[in-house]
Amino acid sequence: MLAAAGLVAVTGVSGAPLAFAQGQCANPSGTYAGEVPWGQRLVDPARLWPLTRGDGQLVAVLGTGVDGQNTQFAPGQLEGGAGTERTDCDGRGTIAAGIVGAQPDPSTTFAGVAPGAHLLPIRYTSADGGDPGALAEAIDTAVDRHAGVILVAVPVAFDSPALSSAVSRARSEGAVVVSAASATQQGARTYPTATSGVLAVSSVNAAGEPVQTEAGDHVGVAAPGAELVSTSAGAGGAVAHRWPVTDPGLAAAYVAGVAALVRAYHPELTGDQVVTRLTLTAHRPPSGGHDPRLGWGVLDAYAAVSSTLPADVAPPGSVPSPSSAPAVVPAAAPTSRPPDVAAGTIALAGVALAAAAGVAVAAVRRARRRGWRPTRFTP
Repeated sequence: MLAAAGLVAVTGVSGAPLAFAQGQCANPSGTYAGEVPWGQRLVDPARLWPLTRGDGQLVAVLGTGVDGQNTQFAPGQLEGGAGTERTDCDGRGTIAAGIVGAQPDPSTTFAGVAPGAHLLPIRYTSADGGDPGALAEAIDTAVDRHAGVILVAVPVAFDSPALSSAVSRARSEGAVVVSAASATQQGARTYPTATSGVLAVSSVNAAGEPVQTEAGDHVGVAAPGAELVSTSAGAGGAVAHRWPVTDPGLAAAYVAGVAALVRAYHPELTGDQVVTRLTLTAHRPPSGGHDPRLGWGVLDAYAAVSSTLPADVAPPGSVPSPSSAPAVVPAAAPTSRPPDVAAGTIALAGVALAAAAGVAVAAVRRARRRGWRPTRFTP
């Protein structure tokens, strides 16, 4: 992945790495009709859709814009207005946005995590790389538009006071800021990925192995980021995809989509509380503690949304011992549609009545055998 140069690493059929040439816009691989992509199977958003599809949430996608002509985005799903960009020559913004919110479509097995969410496409960079000042302005725009989740799909190599200030403002307004850990040199960090309070996301492959170079105590969770499928720029009014794609921004997109589901299902939570929930419910690394490349573990979307946790629960690493940590117990698997409370109540009442009737019948039979004499009690 050549994030610093602003290139998307795309593995072709032969396995050879490809990159979009200078001045050449992204083109689709086609319409994906294979089996459900492994990253989508791992996150399994359809299991959560009976609970929430992310309705009412606005996710800002900060990067290279989003191609509004890809029809796997619903009409009106991409927000317009000042600061937005509905074209995307580079392609990374469209790929990330698809993972967040692409609609299910009969022509493909690929779908986004939170298809009920609206997307705010903000271009702050092109294939030539990003600038901290421009990214700070993009974050401010997202805050001004009241985005509840801010996905930095293309982070920058350097921090700046303006960028740190923009992140602080976003957090103070209650937004969840998610950023990809995408540095390509040992010991290097990207920003705002390494900024305090940002949910830094690392990438794993289908074997659960970290594939990114960036590491450190700032890494929060890991998510699928290699050999993935998503929406493509250059669709020209069709449902079109790019695959297989490897980019840390895609892992961050999966986490941003799940963050939107959490916000929709738990609207009372602050942005920081959402981050705590995502890290507490992740599948722990083999060590059981924090791993510099996997963070607190691989994203568990179902547990993050459905688990019952106190709103003010402490984040992982802040309790003195594992035994002091809260138990994370996901809810029972939902049915294919939201439960009917009235029908459920009637069913439970029916079970209770049947049980009571059984007890009554047994009592009558025993009394009849005794000739209706009372039972003798022996102390």
